[in-house]
Amino acid sequence: MNSTHQTRRPSAPDGEDSASGRHGASRSAPAVPALPAVGSFAELGLPDRLLAALTAEGVTVPFPIQGATLPSALAGRDVLGRGRTGSGKTLAFGLALVTRTAGTRAAPRRPLALVLVPTRELAQQVAEALAPYARAVGSRLATVVGGTPLSRQTYVLRKGAEIVVATPGRLRDLVVRGDCRLDRVAVTVLDEADQMTDMGFAPQIAELLDQVPAGGQRLLFSATLDRSVDRLVDRYLSDPVVHSVDPAAGAVTTMEHHVLHVHPDDKQAATAEIAARTGLVIMFLETQHAVDRLTGDLLARGVLAAALHGGKSQPQRSRALARFRSGQVPVLVATSVAARGIHVDGLDLVVNVDPPADPKDYLHRSGRTARAGNPGSVVTLVTPKQRRATARLMSAAGVEPLVTRIRPGEAELRRITGARTPSGVPVPGA
Repeated sequence: MNSTHQTRRPSAPDGEDSASGRHGASRSAPAVPALPAVGSFAELGLPDRLLAALTAEGVTVPFPIQGATLPSALAGRDVLGRGRTGSGKTLAFGLALVTRTAGTRAAPRRPLALVLVPTRELAQQVAEALAPYARAVGSRLATVVGGTPLSRQTYVLRKGAEIVVATPGRLRDLVVRGDCRLDRVAVTVLDEADQMTDMGFAPQIAELLDQVPAGGQRLLFSATLDRSVDRLVDRYLSDPVVHSVDPAAGAVTTMEHHVLHVHPDDKQAATAEIAARTGLVIMFLETQHAVDRLTGDLLARGVLAAALHGGKSQPQRSRALARFRSGQVPVLVATSVAARGIHVDGLDLVVNVDPPADPKDYLHRSGRTARAGNPGSVVTLVTPKQRRATARLMSAAGVEPLVTRIRPGEAELRRITGARTPSGVPVPGA
């Protein structure tokens, strides 16, 4: 590792910045102060090649979470960061990883830095975002996810990779097979930590982290910091500096929240009209079967749509997301789990065709839009039987939506969503 940042800094005297001691057993310990935030990447002492790569990628000014967390992360401290998806978390930890692996070489099967994420799509997204910066400093990057051949990932790990981006299940499989060892990992990142624990990955994460050297650095990033991540923080982070620099999705001022009361008999037609709008839209449903059914209905009505859920193969999921991101397919129909953490430029509308059961799911779905200060709307279709539960959900999520009664073909539906009448000419699936 880069010797400049390899060792931990000793705890400094108490300060006024947002910080915390180790949660749980060490609550009485003095808080570790955060280092001052920076307003430019040049203030961080990053390698010249990395600064040049940032400029080449058009990244000129740090997002708030980057300016706040990078000084502490580059100093080797454990960091607990809260910021909603789209706030710039990937570079907040990514630049620290790349800097700390610059100029080093990992032995076969023994990475030096690890990023754990909840879904395959997010793993690919993180790897793509970090790739130009890793290349700039000569660090090799490997992506380890399910749904793709083990042999290909085993080959990459045997060649050696300084940074591994992985989903917990597939990485565990490779560790058990002896194709990856974690005994030289010096920096570990848990990205979207609340989502990983909500999805049941906590035991696998613990099993993996138990194999990482105890003195290594831990960076935990999450859209929410609540009880779901407390155990990981208590067990694996040492006196973390805490940064909470971005509002939860319910408080984002550029995001509008709408509840559209609709009669059950009108819901299918209203959904199709919203999908036929100009521009990209993600439509969320609760089950894989419902996703496939709606996708088929939209295609039959002349609306290009693609389905994204865990029942699809990885090539199918990657193709659907790539075609959506490129604008070839304007409608992505998805379950909450499959679309967690994904980033799509220019997405200004999210539709909850099925209201989620959990307020955290509502906020995670909402986080697909109104990113980085851009405007966006979240629309939830609600039938009479769902009204009471949806009102409780919104209250728990801290959201005060605008409530409107709508019918297909009416002006209010067009005004709120940009709805249009579908062509009615069936189109082939994407």
